[in-house]
Amino acid sequence: VIKALALGARAVFIGRPILWGLCYDGVNGVEEVFAILRKELDMALALSGCSRLSHLSEKPSLIVSQNYYKSML
Repeated sequence: VIKALALGARAVFIGRPILWGLCYDGVNGVEEVFAILRKELDMALALSGCSRLSHLSEKPSLIVSQNYYKSML
């Protein structure tokens, strides 16, 4: 989710996890999936140094290409 938003996405589909939650425990499972996703999103934002989702687009350095890692070899 963080990567997609940092690259400029305005929305991210999370249908498959929602279906897993629905199969697991119905509506309660879906609510649990949303809670987990929210907690992980908050953690990823904190680790990236962004306090809001809108700040992701201001930090293009968050995403690096494969070439970045190849240069380290």
